[in-house]
Amino acid sequence: MSETGPRWITEADVVSVMDMPGAIRALEVGLLAEARGAAMNMAKTHVEWGGHGTLHAIGAAFPEAELVGTKTWAHTPGGATPLLILYDSRTGALKAVVEAFALGQLRTGAASGVATRLLAAAAADELAIVGTGKQSIPQIAAVAAVRRLRRVRVFGRDPERRARCVARVSEEIGVEAVEASSIAEAVRNAPIITVVTRAREPFLTAAMVARGAHINAVGAIVPSGAEVAGDVLARCTHVVVDSPPQAQRLSKELMDYYGADDAAWQRVRPLSAIVAEGGHRAAADDVTLFKSLGMGISDLALAVEIYSAAVRAGLGTPLAPPRPAPPRLRGEYHPA
Repeated sequence: MSETGPRWITEADVVSVMDMPGAIRALEVGLLAEARGAAMNMAKTHVEWGGHGTLHAIGAAFPEAELVGTKTWAHTPGGATPLLILYDSRTGALKAVVEAFALGQLRTGAASGVATRLLAAAAADELAIVGTGKQSIPQIAAVAAVRRLRRVRVFGRDPERRARCVARVSEEIGVEAVEASSIAEAVRNAPIITVVTRAREPFLTAAMVARGAHINAVGAIVPSGAEVAGDVLARCTHVVVDSPPQAQRLSKELMDYYGADDAAWQRVRPLSAIVAEGGHRAAADDVTLFKSLGMGISDLALAVEIYSAAVRAGLGTPLAPPRPAPPRLRGEYHPA
């Protein structure tokens, strides 16, 4: 495969060159680059319509890898088709179009994996997950990659999806999984909690959460969503996000809790800083929380490695060379 020829990299190509441990490693490399100023994030933008549809765009620049790119997708009740487009940072030439559904699952899971590795108690061996959608299995796989889990408790409102999730955890991840009949039952005394839902109002309260627990809050990525109550944030000794500027615009939970208090927002740390410092879990810590919103640096960190691996393996379908520029349009505009 020619490194200079643009390629279409399929979902099958992506999963053939990257697994969850590899995604966690790639993300940590990207976050370290961000921490030393070698990766730049394009703030996430989105628009909502009809109460259920959202169009998203994120991006980042990795000049050392000579790559920049954007990812965009429309999340609808009928599904989504995310695409990530990579360009040469020196020339602007198209390098690849990457089908990015699996990449997105790997990136979102990897972010929780990195945060869990650094912020959860070292002896944490049980995970409670609330939410049984498409992100649930990658989220569990990511935590299992950084902690030796003995059991996963699963709650979701749909009993059939909950049962399927439990079966998949046992079969695909090799960890015992059990169904919980309520959120409170699922999270009771759990040292690690992941919430990944499309809830519009907070449902995880401080009374439900054990001392010293680590929480990955993954589902509410637009201002109309919320999963974690303010009294949970009041107990947090560390609140970490992938991008503080995005959290100030997109996280209803954090916006409601911190408001316009700039000094309070200074306590919200970027995940890249936690990675660079080697983690913050201390014996005296109470609850730690990672609020995941998704950011371009995370997607591009994985895409850089996926693209390089695809080049080495000769994967990807060649795209047609760009056409010559069209002739200049002529004529005058006459309003109707």
